[in-house]
Amino acid sequence: MSVVSKYDRISAIYDLLELPVEVFLYGGWRDEALSKLKGRVLEVGVGTGRNLKYYSSGALVTGIDNSEGMLEKARKKAEDMQNVTLFLMDAEHMEFPDNTFDYVVTTFVLCSIPDPVKALKEIRRVLKPSGELVSLEHMRSKNSFIARIEDLINPIMFFFIGDDMTRNTVENLKKAGFTITEEKNLAFKDVFKKIRAKP
Repeated sequence: MSVVSKYDRISAIYDLLELPVEVFLYGGWRDEALSKLKGRVLEVGVGTGRNLKYYSSGALVTGIDNSEGMLEKARKKAEDMQNVTLFLMDAEHMEFPDNTFDYVVTTFVLCSIPDPVKALKEIRRVLKPSGELVSLEHMRSKNSFIARIEDLINPIMFFFIGDDMTRNTVENLKKAGFTITEEKNLAFKDVFKKIRAKP
C-alpha cells in the first residue's frame, strides 16, 4: 500500500490519534516556529491543517498535500481563512515557478516522503534566494540506545502510516544544497528538532 493510501485511510481519525502529543508537545512548537512568519509561505505536507491556526494574518499561506483525505480535513479548518489556499500536489514534483516563496514549512513530513532529498531540492527551487526553510521534524538519534528503540518501532510505523523514523534529515538537507542556520533539539534528546535553513 502506498504512503498516500495509508494517509487517505487514516485521515478520518488522524487528529484524534495525535491529540496527546499535539497537546503536550507539538502545539507549542508549532506556535513558536510559525506565528512570526510573514509573506508568501508554502507548507509542504499540510495534512489535516494542524498548522493553519498558528499563522499570522501577515502570512499568505499555500498548503500542499498528496492525500485527498487529509486535504479534506484541512479545507474544513481553512474555510474562514482568507489567507490560505490548498492544493493536491506531490512534494517531489511541485507546480510552482522558481523563487516563489519567502518561507517553506515542513512539520513531521520529511519522514514520509518517499524521496526526501528530491523533495528538498524542489523546496530549494521554489524558495526565493533570500528565503528560508522552517522545519519541525523527527529523525534518527545519534544516541545508540534511542536509535535502537527507533529501529524496533520503525517497521510498525512504516506499515501503518509510511513513517520512516530512521532518516537523517540534517544530512538530507545538506545533500539538497541547504545551509543550516539553526538546529535546536526539542525532545527525546535529538529525535525531535527545529531546523531553519537557507537555500
